[in-house]
Amino acid sequence: MALTVPQSSAGRGAPPTPRRTAPAPVGGPAGRAAALPATHGMIICADLPSLALSADHGQLTGHGFDGFYQSGRRLLSRCVLRVAGREPIAVQGRSLAADRARFVGVVRTQGDGGPDPGIMVERVRTADGVERITLRSSAPRPLRVPVEITLGTDLADLGAIGAGRPGPELPASVHDSGMRWAAGPAHCVVTADPPPGDALASAGLLRWEMDLPPGGSRTVELRVRTDRPVRSAGRTGGCPLPEVSAEGDDPRVRDLLRTAVEDLRSLLMRDPAHPSDVYPAAGIPWRCGLAPADALWAVRMALPLGTRLAAATLRTLARTQAGGDGRIPGPFRDAGPHLPPGCTGLEATLAFPVVLAEARRWGLPESDLAELLPAAERCLDWLRTALGDGVYLRDPGPVGLRRAETQAHAHRAALLGADLLESCGRPGAAHWRDRAADLRRAFREDFWIEDRAGGRPCAALAADGRPVPHLGSSTAHLLDTGLLGAGRAAPGLLDKVQTEQLARLLGGPSMDTGWGLRGLGAKEAGHNPFGHRSGAVRVHETAVAVSGLAAAGYEREAGSLLRGLLDAAQAFGHRLPEMYAGEQRTADSSPLPHPAACRPAAVSAAAVVHLCATLVSIRPDVPAGTVRLTPLNSAPLGALQLSGLRVAGEPFAARVSRLGLGMVEEAADGLQLGV
Repeated sequence: MALTVPQSSAGRGAPPTPRRTAPAPVGGPAGRAAALPATHGMIICADLPSLALSADHGQLTGHGFDGFYQSGRRLLSRCVLRVAGREPIAVQGRSLAADRARFVGVVRTQGDGGPDPGIMVERVRTADGVERITLRSSAPRPLRVPVEITLGTDLADLGAIGAGRPGPELPASVHDSGMRWAAGPAHCVVTADPPPGDALASAGLLRWEMDLPPGGSRTVELRVRTDRPVRSAGRTGGCPLPEVSAEGDDPRVRDLLRTAVEDLRSLLMRDPAHPSDVYPAAGIPWRCGLAPADALWAVRMALPLGTRLAAATLRTLARTQAGGDGRIPGPFRDAGPHLPPGCTGLEATLAFPVVLAEARRWGLPESDLAELLPAAERCLDWLRTALGDGVYLRDPGPVGLRRAETQAHAHRAALLGADLLESCGRPGAAHWRDRAADLRRAFREDFWIEDRAGGRPCAALAADGRPVPHLGSSTAHLLDTGLLGAGRAAPGLLDKVQTEQLARLLGGPSMDTGWGLRGLGAKEAGHNPFGHRSGAVRVHETAVAVSGLAAAGYEREAGSLLRGLLDAAQAFGHRLPEMYAGEQRTADSSPLPHPAACRPAAVSAAAVVHLCATLVSIRPDVPAGTVRLTPLNSAPLGALQLSGLRVAGEPFAARVSRLGLGMVEEAADGLQLGV
């Protein structure tokens, strides 16, 4: 005879009152910004444009960002499970992969003796709107267990939820084997298998009576769907990212690289008008769309995974130039307490020819190069017009600020653009080399502040020529020179003495937190360890600093930043957020998450690929038929082997020994190998 577990105290005829989700307050006095929902502790399943977010207990409560999303709309905000009239006690919640998570809870039954629970509840959730709920019994006798799932939604837009303005919960109707909600053209259907024994639309309640034999299990599968078509780039074929692996003395690198590639894959979106082209969205949950500068940084750092993603992203951005002056549009971005917001469109325009030139070195097909070269020339034409007869590129608008970071981007665009034009038989290469040389000569004098400590670069020049002297992580871009033919690094903006001093500053305690590079030096006015542009560690800028320092020969400073990032990644479960607090590391501390950071984020995921490639220092020149390795002599992580990378569109594998000796183990036929 089955032992019947007590039902909800509300009884079968009176289901428990559903928890309605009230709209979040916009935030106090008029004009005050709404509080942002915290995301750093959430379990995120992503396969854009599909997404699922919840706390680690697994219940979707309808608060904050909780819910299943598709194409930026929340389809389901509440999915609360009760077994035997109570919510399971949460035991564990963790990600299994970028698009999948597992939550485990336990329930004590009436016949359980002592503290041991008799039922384990497992929920496996995927980003595409499927959740499998499995009950497993450890009781010595059969059980009859009432299972209730309370559902609800507001069909709110992700942006409104992020701004603290979710909608009111909508009334449900019983539909097929589940529930349906509608608000204008938007609607959502949740179906259950097996169908529930009872459904109550007014409460959004589905209910089953489950018979569990001793040691047996029962499963309910929920599917959340809408009629809107989904074009996922990450898991449904045509993905331009290969399977890669890392093995070596430090086992953390393997998990970090695997997770980074999974995260980057989960962020891929299709251009609706050109579904064959994919690009990386900036990050979850705040920026689930195309951010041109972030996308170009991501695909540039991910070039060791092949050129297909870079080509598709470049095509997508080239279409945004239509009818304009060659500039890629982009929003303004906060730049911290000392500078006005910077234009990401300007940054993307300068990055476009750089990414195309470096993609060509990695083996971009000639057909893609021919298609994209005119767009790169339009970017350079815009730069020529913007510079006029001057040396420096100014911010758009009346302020006339000249940022050091912008000059670094312009210098790199000029040098790599010249290399691209010359190699493709196009005119203008000599002009851009001359402009780059003029910029180097002027920059080394105008942007350097002498002091008794050895000097430092300034962050910007005001319109009247006055230097803005604060030191931040954006100076790492002064070391990022780019890749020319034969694997040569382009000349840097700073001279040898200035580069040595900058390396010393970046490696000092004011900038190096022990977890990565601060956005603003700890001794600078306005420093805030949680300031996203005034002290927080930004992963991709730390990665840029590591590669720039390594290329310039400052391996000690590069190794310190690299090991700090790796330690931080371990603390974050090998999924690096785009930023985290710039608190100084101590013996008993761990990195503090930033509550508004995207995680996963395209630039931080791609930065991991970039760092791994930096350790081996792969220098391809596919048009010349060569690839060589210049690994770090210090081998900061010991022996390392990378497999599954792509050079010339073919698998590429290389390793570096504990002594810093490199060896190519697999490469495309016809490539001349060198170390």
